[in-house]
Amino acid sequence: MAPTKNIFQGLTGHEYAQVTTYLHQQKKLNLTAVVNSTSWDNVIVTLDLLQPNKTDALAYLEGRGPAPARYARATLQFNSQLQPYIQEYMVGPLPVKKGLTRYEELNYIFTSGRGRINVYNADGDAIAAFNLKVGSEIQDITKLLLNGTATGADDDKLLIAGSDPLTHSGDRIYQWNEFYSAHTGEFFSETILPTSLQFKVDLTGRDPSKWKVVGWYYDGHYWPTTAAFRKGVETLTRRPGPNVDGSWTSTDQQGDKLPRDHLYPPISIQPEGPRFGVDREQNYVEWMDFSFFISNQKETGLQLHDIRYKGERIIYEFGLQEALAHYASQDPLHASSAYLDSSYGIGTSQWNLVDGFDCPSHATYLNTTFYISETTHVHPNSLCLFEYDTGYPIQRHLTSNHVSASKNNIFTIRSVSTVGNYDYLFEYSFHYDGSIAVTVRASGYIQGSFWTGDGDYGFHIHDNLSGSMHDHVINFKLDLDIKGRKNSLLKTEFVPITQVYPWSDGQPINTMKVNRSYITSEDDSKITWAKNGVAAYAVVNKDKLNSFGEAPGYHIFPNSGSTAHLTVQSSSALGQSANWANHNLYALQHHDTEPKSAYAFNSHDLHHPAVNFDEFFNGESLDQEDIVLYFNLGMHHLPNTADLPNTVMTTAVSSMFIAPQNYFASDVSRRTIHQARLSYDEHSIVTEAKTFGTKQPTCAYDMNKAAPDLSVFVGEIEIPKFPWNPSGSLQTNPGG
Repeated sequence: MAPTKNIFQGLTGHEYAQVTTYLHQQKKLNLTAVVNSTSWDNVIVTLDLLQPNKTDALAYLEGRGPAPARYARATLQFNSQLQPYIQEYMVGPLPVKKGLTRYEELNYIFTSGRGRINVYNADGDAIAAFNLKVGSEIQDITKLLLNGTATGADDDKLLIAGSDPLTHSGDRIYQWNEFYSAHTGEFFSETILPTSLQFKVDLTGRDPSKWKVVGWYYDGHYWPTTAAFRKGVETLTRRPGPNVDGSWTSTDQQGDKLPRDHLYPPISIQPEGPRFGVDREQNYVEWMDFSFFISNQKETGLQLHDIRYKGERIIYEFGLQEALAHYASQDPLHASSAYLDSSYGIGTSQWNLVDGFDCPSHATYLNTTFYISETTHVHPNSLCLFEYDTGYPIQRHLTSNHVSASKNNIFTIRSVSTVGNYDYLFEYSFHYDGSIAVTVRASGYIQGSFWTGDGDYGFHIHDNLSGSMHDHVINFKLDLDIKGRKNSLLKTEFVPITQVYPWSDGQPINTMKVNRSYITSEDDSKITWAKNGVAAYAVVNKDKLNSFGEAPGYHIFPNSGSTAHLTVQSSSALGQSANWANHNLYALQHHDTEPKSAYAFNSHDLHHPAVNFDEFFNGESLDQEDIVLYFNLGMHHLPNTADLPNTVMTTAVSSMFIAPQNYFASDVSRRTIHQARLSYDEHSIVTEAKTFGTKQPTCAYDMNKAAPDLSVFVGEIEIPKFPWNPSGSLQTNPGG
């Protein structure tokens, strides 16, 4: 079904195996197989497809050239020295052929000029052991204050977790750690079980014997040494105790059942099967007049490519770049916490979707595949595609002699990524009128802080729990191509005016008008949404005016929920690693050397990131150039009691719409036959019911087809790539 090969699709299993073997054959790299490695060995972290340059890709997609050569992007971590680092490589062309395939440093896509970044937490096991040693040394205090220990023993009631990212101060590296109550039941609720007891470790260097505790914090008190902490504990007048789990942390059904809730709720069905097509081999999708390719990336998950309407490209690339959760608190751990989730793997966190709950039971499911530590991981049924009736019309109008209404069906592709305590639902939806929306919803356990009586950073929401305030900022790339690559950015703004008109008898009229202007330079293209939503932005083609003299385009605007940018200015926790988070919308001239606004390992070296988004802006023209937009979804989250046990997706939502503006001659949703016009006489008697060829299904429907299948939840399938055994695989559950 796909008109071409999917040149954006990730590496095949055979390519993963070939590249892994090839890299191990390069003696200069001195690689060790991951299964045999220690924290002092050089290893392959991950492999993915190096996305083709846009010029080469378009030549192929438009039939003007061959398919671009395929290259792997290899992320290697060099641990065999005092300062470990990550270096990116490109390997190709693929398939691997002796004398033709080569590897070289991948540097051209990084603003630093090098695809290299220092790693300061390479010794993760040693750090964990050091923290447990600290826990053992003060177990008398943890028993006194928290009624438990964190020593590594089987009967520990506490665990220790550290801040992310690490804190850089001069040439020193620090991390704050907190004791959390361990869950005692089925529900992993540690992030809402803080104890307030925190300690700061100087982790500089790789010799654990030189690491040391340099600060303690508890319930608003700070001590610079362990000795001072021990003395201070003796004088504490308040010992509030830890947060502990119970029924309040359970996500199971609780409380009185809702009235009439014993009745099965309404569901949607496909009476005649799906109205969309999927080429599973090429990950290609068609619905109505839309078509697009899918790819999945380890760091950022679901990506869409070459989105067309009636065969005409409107979007070259659309996908997530990074997700930030930035906290604030009076306690040091939360004050220094700013998670950049791509480093954990948003794509790797896409697990099997729950049929009938995450997606309608009639959805079509696709698998996703990624590579970590020389193993291919397949997550079955981790993407879903479905069409549904919104329950409200896309169009309706009533007159004295008729009423008309059109069904409003939407096609959606969805994934859910569970990154630590948060579950992010990502979906792209396609509409009859040619518009596209992207929506992010959040659920899961909040990361709470300990309540100390200060409401400046959150509400008091449980015994000793504060709903720690935080910003979610979620960055997307949108590369629109409106009737070609040469486009401009049009700004339209409602402005109040006072004006005398020829018909106003010389009297000034207070009214409004629209101001049109173009953002012509990157110097002016960092945009914050206007107050009252009076300004709108559209990517248009000034060289291809429509029959009315207007520039056709697509405009972008917030849809539902908030579309937050970062509240914190010049964040101490982030350094220069996430400058894309500071505004709502950005416009840039496209360059193959600037493929992403973020880099998954930026958090390793905050002040010297490999990709500094601010450096993309150098005053280039945006007047009839190849324009790329970046925008932020997100929310300012101040958790309250309604966030317990989990945040709900009804309110934790953010969405953006991309809709046609003077692009079509009229509303293209009129093309659907699923509409009705009822004509009636002066007595309101229907004289004609016009249905435009719609045929109502009349056959009986087997409701078993609409019942979700909850008997199987497939975690993941692991296939080792070094040494490669094509027939060897292992099935595990999430976290297995």
